[in-house]
Amino acid sequence: MDLTPQMLALGMVWYIAFLFSTTCHEGAHALAAKLGGDPTAALAGQVTLNPIPHVRREPIGMVAAPVISFLWGGWMIGWASAPYDPLWQQRYPRRAALMALAGPLANFTLMLLAAAGIRAGVAAGALRPPEAVSFTQITEAVEPGVFEFLATLLSVMFALNLLLGTFNLLPVPPLDGHSVVTLLLPERAALRVLEFAQNSSFALVGLIVAWQLFGKIFWPIFLLALAYLYPEVSYGPG
Repeated sequence: MDLTPQMLALGMVWYIAFLFSTTCHEGAHALAAKLGGDPTAALAGQVTLNPIPHVRREPIGMVAAPVISFLWGGWMIGWASAPYDPLWQQRYPRRAALMALAGPLANFTLMLLAAAGIRAGVAAGALRPPEAVSFTQITEAVEPGVFEFLATLLSVMFALNLLLGTFNLLPVPPLDGHSVVTLLLPERAALRVLEFAQNSSFALVGLIVAWQLFGKIFWPIFLLALAYLYPEVSYGPG
């Protein structure tokens, strides 16, 4: 990738969106765990929107991986984590499932806020639906200037948080979805699922399966989200 001033500016927008979105995701996990009786993440300082404690815990996932993935493919991917007490999880599997659900819900909330910002910009005449969509162009500015930055930031926030929320809800370890699904199970079955997921080899298999599944399910979800965002416009497959 050529590091032109435009690409550096785009990379900065991506990293701002990634850092804030991931911090909200992990902060939501930490807060839900604290409210559910597990102070582990709170004692580590992670019930916060300050990204520094999260970066300190996962510097590769929060700094190195996003930068490398952007330089490699033009968009960012990474990871973070919030600590929890496994004994608390076994004692209160329902509370642990709600803790897991809190992260994706934070991402979907950010996506909805970005959507609200886009619709407000369209209503004000500053933004408009683009002819073709991408992760960096869910909306575009009507006139050159400061609204171009806003359009890119809102676009990335919308697409990234839809991606993060959806991916993390896939029901395979080590993603949040494998714990969330236990809300639908009897407590004894939920405990078996949690014990099964603690095997590190299953986590690797789960990530491979999730990545394969995600490529098939995300595009229809993306198009559905666009249909709700722009009911007056049609963005078909392809």
